[in-house]
Amino acid sequence: MPRIRLEDIQHNSEELLTHSGEAARKGVSWFWHGFTDWVLQDNIIEVAVGLILAAAFTTVVTSFVSDILLPPLSLLPFINRNMEEKFAVLRSGPNYNHTMAIGYNTQKQAVDDGAVVLAYGAFLNKMFNFVGVGLSLYLLASLYEFFSKDTVIKYQVKCPYCRKRISQKAKRCVNCTSWLDGREDK
Repeated sequence: MPRIRLEDIQHNSEELLTHSGEAARKGVSWFWHGFTDWVLQDNIIEVAVGLILAAAFTTVVTSFVSDILLPPLSLLPFINRNMEEKFAVLRSGPNYNHTMAIGYNTQKQAVDDGAVVLAYGAFLNKMFNFVGVGLSLYLLASLYEFFSKDTVIKYQVKCPYCRKRISQKAKRCVNCTSWLDGREDK
């Protein structure tokens, strides 16, 4: 599209407004068509559905770990309260109870007093959630593989030449291009 110079228009503001309106409409139309082409691709929709399902699945597994698995763990003798409530005081606040040697009863009490707190219980809780989500997804993928005979889990082995991980079904290493059927050994 040829550009219109201001000298060619000879200060005709109506023509300038018409041209800029057409250019803006074409730009918006181009952007909108590009956006709809990108959004309506099959793989984008599949990714969106997968992310929504993953968020719902993560919520279920998180609830399973924090509401069902962790409460029995808190009954162990060396854990005297809920796992998420465990904390260590690194620097006490001004209202720290030195006389009873208990210190703070809750993490919220310590933080409100201005103490520096290491909340290792919350970290362990999130770690259990992460391991629970990972194991649950692996179990779900294994069940899907078992019933559908479609491979979801890509098994890998190490290349004997470059020691990088490659597909178990590979005939040639993608990293060092060595043949894996023994041709390189001859």
